[in-house]
Amino acid sequence: MTNQSHQGGITVDGAEGLILCEGDWALPHASRLKQVIDAQRWPGGRNFLLDCSRVEAMDTAGAWLLYHLQREVERGGSRLTMQGLHPRFAALLAMVAARAEDTAVLQPVQYGMLERLGRRSARHAGQVSMMLAFIGEAALSALRTIRQPSRLRLRPVLHNIQGAGFEALPIVGLLSFLMGVVVSYQGAEQLARYGASIFVADLVGLSMLREMAPLLTAIIVAGRSGSAFTAQIGTMKVTEEVDAMRTIGIAPMDFLVLPKILALVIAVPLLTVYADILGIVGGMVMAKTQLGINFEDFADRLDDAVRLPSYLVGIGKSLVFAVIVGIVGCFQGFQVGGSADSVGRQTTISVVQAIFLVIVVDAVFSVIFSWLKI
Repeated sequence: MTNQSHQGGITVDGAEGLILCEGDWALPHASRLKQVIDAQRWPGGRNFLLDCSRVEAMDTAGAWLLYHLQREVERGGSRLTMQGLHPRFAALLAMVAARAEDTAVLQPVQYGMLERLGRRSARHAGQVSMMLAFIGEAALSALRTIRQPSRLRLRPVLHNIQGAGFEALPIVGLLSFLMGVVVSYQGAEQLARYGASIFVADLVGLSMLREMAPLLTAIIVAGRSGSAFTAQIGTMKVTEEVDAMRTIGIAPMDFLVLPKILALVIAVPLLTVYADILGIVGGMVMAKTQLGINFEDFADRLDDAVRLPSYLVGIGKSLVFAVIVGIVGCFQGFQVGGSADSVGRQTTISVVQAIFLVIVVDAVFSVIFSWLKI
């Protein structure tokens, strides 16, 4: 089986175990040489001699083809001995072989279940460490702002209050009203069986003020404002605006993060109060419709059932939830890479993380308040 050319060729003598390379092993002839190499069927268990003494020129394409020829022969189960290759070409072949082996090492590796779990845990631990560092940096920036109030920019704060607070009033009010209706309806049906219909005011008042209103408001804000914070900061990172701010001496933490967190700290408790009112109104409407309890009786019972500590518990939770949503939204914005795809990915992570942490913290509050008998 023979194929020869003065401009780069290869001759294979299977009977003698000789492979003769000659001519120019360069890019212009690479396609034809590779076809010849791939067309060969190398028998196993043979010893081949690769004679390269007639090779007149070689570039990286030719060196790769020679390396490919070696691998094909060895893959067939035979052994190959090379002779006669010019030292300059031999150095080029060694360089190509080293890079090819490095590339092979970099191929995806299939890890076991325990190793995948360990790698994922280490990645999450790194994320937690970075978030703690981000929280510390935000706290130091807040302390500097307290010492020097002139550092705080009011226009971004007011702008974020409008976006996170005022513009969220319709959706928060509607969902809170409907939640009050649902809680009142579900409770009324059970309480009516025992002749305790009036206690529906206790159920609606305590559940909305202590749990439902703060939690519902935080989830809505996380979906609306937390995602918006991540998308805004992430887009600024992609367009290198954050780097430009650092270049001209503006701290992104002071200009981008603190105004957003402060706006949420102001807006979320006010939204929670608004949700409390609408949720109780929804419960009153359903109690009137389902149980025939008029608004005056409902309000009288509500005044006896709900005390100031229960109301303050919900407001205190909303403050903590506001800080969580603000920090997570801003932190994930700074984790955006250099593509628009990364913006969407981090925005999704931001919403999921914020809602998850809000629910976890709410559960922790419930356990603590239970211990303290609050």
